[in-house]
Amino acid sequence: MTDSSVAAPTNDVGGIAADRLRSFVERLERLEEEKKGISDDIKDVYLEAKGTGFDVKIIRTIIRLRKKAKEERQEEEELIELYKMALGME
Repeated sequence: MTDSSVAAPTNDVGGIAADRLRSFVERLERLEEEKKGISDDIKDVYLEAKGTGFDVKIIRTIIRLRKKAKEERQEEEELIELYKMALGME
């Protein structure tokens, strides 16, 4: 005797397609795991750079700056210089 009141996992539950939801959840879990792996790889590269004598803080700054357009970088550098002069740092 089978219990027909138990919904199969592929049926709609409360208007939600369970298969579709499961697919999204599994994809996100897989991507989160990949992201963790990539994050670990990035950490290893920073440790390697530090081990060879490079300043990791400066490398992070360079990476942040390289993501910006040349004009945006120049504007930021000009503002930094202006602020430093205003504070008597130059």
